[in-house]
Amino acid sequence: MSLRIYNSLTRSVQQFAPIMPGQVRMYVCGMTIYDLCHVGHARMMMAFDVAQRWLKQSGYSVTYVRNITDIDDKIIKRALERGITIRALTDEMIAAMHRDIGAMGIERPTHEPRATDYVGEMLGLISKLERKGLAYRASNGDVNFSVRKFAGYGKLSGKSLDDLRAGERVAVDDGKQDPLDFVLWKAAKADEPEDAKYPSEFGSGRPGWHIECSAMSCALLGEHFDIHGGGLDLQFPHHENEIAQSEGASGQPFVNVWMHNGFLNVDNEKMSKSEGNFFTIQDVMKRFDGETLRYFMLRTHYRSPFNFSDTNLEDARSALRRLYTALDGLQVPEIELDWNHPQAVEFQAAMDDDFNTPGALAALFELATQVNRTGSLTDAALLKQLGAVLGVLQQAPRQYLQAGSGLDEAAIALQIEARAQAKAARDFVAADRIRAELLSAGIVLQDSPAGTTWMKA
Repeated sequence: MSLRIYNSLTRSVQQFAPIMPGQVRMYVCGMTIYDLCHVGHARMMMAFDVAQRWLKQSGYSVTYVRNITDIDDKIIKRALERGITIRALTDEMIAAMHRDIGAMGIERPTHEPRATDYVGEMLGLISKLERKGLAYRASNGDVNFSVRKFAGYGKLSGKSLDDLRAGERVAVDDGKQDPLDFVLWKAAKADEPEDAKYPSEFGSGRPGWHIECSAMSCALLGEHFDIHGGGLDLQFPHHENEIAQSEGASGQPFVNVWMHNGFLNVDNEKMSKSEGNFFTIQDVMKRFDGETLRYFMLRTHYRSPFNFSDTNLEDARSALRRLYTALDGLQVPEIELDWNHPQAVEFQAAMDDDFNTPGALAALFELATQVNRTGSLTDAALLKQLGAVLGVLQQAPRQYLQAGSGLDEAAIALQIEARAQAKAARDFVAADRIRAELLSAGIVLQDSPAGTTWMKA
C-alpha cells in the first residue's frame, strides 16, 4: 500500500504522488512569535513533524519549510508594552519556541524563514499582482487584493462569494473597494515604531500576513509544490487568500495537497485565556516531560479534534511507561528494521493511511506484549525502531522509568516550587495534589525545616 493523504482541497483521501519523483516539498504555516507557544501550537507542529518523518522513512527526499511570522500587530504591541525592539522580542520568543518543542522531539524544518527576511520577495509579488489588475492602491495607503477578480476564490474552504457576502460590511475609511478584499501591504501609521516600517514603491509600511506565506513558500519551494499544511483555523481566510495571491500571480496551481490538523479543546471546551483553560507548553512541562506530551498527541489522529486534559495526560504517561517497561533490562541489539515483520506491516499500513498514528501505536503495544511474553530481543529491537519513527522510546528505559516518567530535575524543582507556593497561599488541596502526582511518578518528597528535598521511590 502506498501513502494516502486526506486532501482538504478535494475533500477526499487520495494516493500521494509528488510533483518530482522521489522529492517532496512541504510548507507549513508556523508561529506568529509574540508569546510562548501553547499546546495548540504544539499539536500543529507535532502533526507535521510526524508527516515529514514518515515521508522520509518512506524514502522521499523532503524539503520542509515552516515559517516564522516576526512582524505583526500583536508583535508590535507586545514589544511596545515591554519597551524593547521587535527583534529583541522575536529573538527571545523564537529561542523559547525551539527549547519547548525541542523537548517534545519536534525536529527543525529544512528551512525556517523569518518573514522580515523576505520583504523584498513580498513586494515583488504585490507588484506582479498590481500589474495583473488583481491588486489596487487604496485611499488610506494600503494595497489590497481584489477578491472578485480571482475566479477560483473559495475552492479550498468551499465558500462561495454569495455565501461570503451575507452580512458583509465595509468599515469606514478602510480603503477597500469591496468588503471581501484583503490587505497585501499595510501603510505605516504615525504611532508605530520605526522598526515596524519598511520602504517600498507603495510607501512606508509592512506586509500583510497572507502575502508573507505566499512569498516565502514560493521563494523556497517554487510556485507549485506538493503539500501545504496548518491548523484547521487557517483554512479560511488565510489559506484561501494564499491560493488567490499565489495562483493569481503565477497563473498555475499553487499546491497539490492541503493538510489541516483538527482543533484542540481543553476538557472538551475551546482553549481560551478568558476561560482560564489556556496552557503554554512550558506550563504543561512543569508536570509532564516532553516525551509524554509527544506520546499523548500521537494517540489522536492529526485530523481529529484533540482533547487536552490532565486525566488524559496521566493515562498517556502510564501507557508510555508500559512500553518502556517492556524494554527495561534488555540488551536490545542494533539490527536492520524488518518491514516484513507482522507488526511492522501493521505499523506501515497505519502510517500510509493518512498518518494514522493511533493505529501505529497499536502495533507497538502488540510488540510490547510479545516482548513481555517471550523476551524476544528481535521484537524488542523492532519496538524501539518503530518507536523512533514516531519520535518515542529512544531514552534508556531505566533512566526514563526512574526519573519520574521522564521528569528531569528541573521539572521536579518546578513542581516543588509550585507546591511551596500553594502551601504559602494555604491551598493545601493543591499542595497535596502535587505531592501525590510526584509520588505516582516515582518521586518522594521529604519536608524539613531546611526545605523540601526529593528522592526516587
